[in-house]
Amino acid sequence: MNKTHFAALGSMNSIKPERSEEPDRVIQPTGDVIAAEGDTVTLDCSFETSDTSPTLFWYKQDGNNSPKFILSRIQGNDGNTPDEVQERFSSTLDSTSKSVPLKIQKLQLSDSAVYYCALQPTVTGNTKTLYKNLWTAVTTDRNGLS
Repeated sequence: MNKTHFAALGSMNSIKPERSEEPDRVIQPTGDVIAAEGDTVTLDCSFETSDTSPTLFWYKQDGNNSPKFILSRIQGNDGNTPDEVQERFSSTLDSTSKSVPLKIQKLQLSDSAVYYCALQPTVTGNTKTLYKNLWTAVTTDRNGLS
């Protein structure tokens, strides 16, 4: 059975200097998620914010490439999901539990990556300081070799 490692690590925390309260933040479990091609996985993300209408984003980073936008959620299923990922990637923002899990269906080897949850406003431009706890995701090929 072909196994693929999915990582849901790190975070892009938002900083809102106009407030003296605790900064808004997202919380993602660290560690790899291991699944087989064709499976469905859910990557967890919870958030803390005083914003009454938060906007959350999911990004995918593979290899040394910059993070790529997957989708955004404002409330429930409202938000933006590009056509190329709409069939397999989905998320619902739950304001009560303050969570926005990412569901990936029909897993493919190309889904092996590090996935980030971000709370608006996101930080852009300085890729050297965007992330903490950045780990490399490992993919095992069909022959069991890393």
